[in-house]
Amino acid sequence: MNVMMLLEMAASGLGDRVAVGSLDDGITYRQLFDQAAEAAARFRTDPGANVVLCDESSPAVPVALFGAAWAGMPYVPLNYRLPDDDLRALAERSAPGVAIGDDAGAERLAGVAGLSAVTRDGFLADRAGGAAAVEAGDWSMDPDEIAVLLFTSGTTGAPKSAVLRHKHLVSYILGSVEFMGAGEDEATIVSVPPYHVAGVSAMLSSVYAGRRIVQLAKFDAHDWIDTVEREGITHAMVVPTMLSRIVEALDERGGEPLLGVRALSYGGGKMPEPVIRRALDLFPITNFVNAYGLTETSSTIALLGPDDHRIAQYSEDEGERARLKSAGRPLPGVEVSVRDDAFNELPAGEVGEIFVRGEQVSGEYLEKGSLLVHDGWFPTRDGGFIDEGGYLFIQGRNDDVIIRGGENMSPGEIEDVLLTDERVKEAAAVGVPDTEWGEKVVAVVVRSAECAESELQELVRSRLRSSRVPSHIVFVDELPYNDTGKLLRRVLREDLAHLGDGATD
Repeated sequence: MNVMMLLEMAASGLGDRVAVGSLDDGITYRQLFDQAAEAAARFRTDPGANVVLCDESSPAVPVALFGAAWAGMPYVPLNYRLPDDDLRALAERSAPGVAIGDDAGAERLAGVAGLSAVTRDGFLADRAGGAAAVEAGDWSMDPDEIAVLLFTSGTTGAPKSAVLRHKHLVSYILGSVEFMGAGEDEATIVSVPPYHVAGVSAMLSSVYAGRRIVQLAKFDAHDWIDTVEREGITHAMVVPTMLSRIVEALDERGGEPLLGVRALSYGGGKMPEPVIRRALDLFPITNFVNAYGLTETSSTIALLGPDDHRIAQYSEDEGERARLKSAGRPLPGVEVSVRDDAFNELPAGEVGEIFVRGEQVSGEYLEKGSLLVHDGWFPTRDGGFIDEGGYLFIQGRNDDVIIRGGENMSPGEIEDVLLTDERVKEAAAVGVPDTEWGEKVVAVVVRSAECAESELQELVRSRLRSSRVPSHIVFVDELPYNDTGKLLRRVLREDLAHLGDGATD
């Protein structure tokens, strides 16, 4: 197995179809294959090294990804939004190798020991760099070779480098994508950054399906909408914060529906129910998919499909409507199980830790090795439960559990109640230190209309046990998210620490 297989098959079957860019000036699958060959020749002049990327989404991304696979070298996309010191620290950990970046990225990595930095324009203008050509098919088929290294976000410590081997990525694509399944008129917009696992999987899955890739370097809701309309975009993937902004932008434009998008998947964080319900109205002919996955699982492991969205949107049954908050059911070939602390499988409806097993699951880090346990199960550190119908519900990271007086509380259940008030746009619950109880609950709310702290506290009291009622509700203009849509609870806890230890204001 090698991810180059995916491009080779596409180039053989759809060589003249545009792979990346606009129809009038994009590159075809055959051209992308040839460019990957040239890049592989350059990369092989530094054997045993990595191919480092410090760039926004651009035509250099697929060339570097497939060129690295051809050369037998790990592809390492870095978070270019990091401060200089943090970025260079990751670059130093990624050396030796070649580093490709836009002008600013190449300049920031200049001087890192062991890395040879080249600008994106310089790389695309001379991909081979004077190296001798490589032959088609001249790549390793060892499934255990490392294909991609992705640094985790590091929200609770120093970033770790997740290892995705060729067998993991290829297994995911073969198990979830139909070869040449895309029509000639289909195009997908990639607006997630290259260093996110969704950015990697979007490239691989689109190539294997034969779907044209249109890249949006920086996400802006209005630019996203304009690009969708201009390029005839039929497929898209967004994180919840992106979809929320797209919905707001469409409403600002008069609430006219967007009719060209046939399929829209979302994931990477918790989706507020009002946002997805409004999106279903604004994208009336779109098939929505909620995709749950992790970097360590090569992307998606469970899906809430289009039919589930339609049923949840229109059903009068409360259980079916509630499934709009779920992550759906596991992909074929993937096993998902909810377990307690002793690894006992829990019955339907009981909350525990989510474990996953399958060929696409890596569960490995360069720094820690494999974290697989009990015959191949990966502990996701996400809490959740599976209902009677086999639908998976994510309750949040186990690290985020609030422990008050020895009682474990999921922030998600408190947030879900707060979001039932139509005046609440976004909500987050965290625990802050408390002398008497260990921790107490504090909620942070973004309002869409005026409402009082006491009203929201009473709402929680009416739905949940009194211990879950926030002692404080703080109103803010926006919640802190990282650039891949994950809520930064650590930042909230730091900002709200003054409310702990018995403080009353």
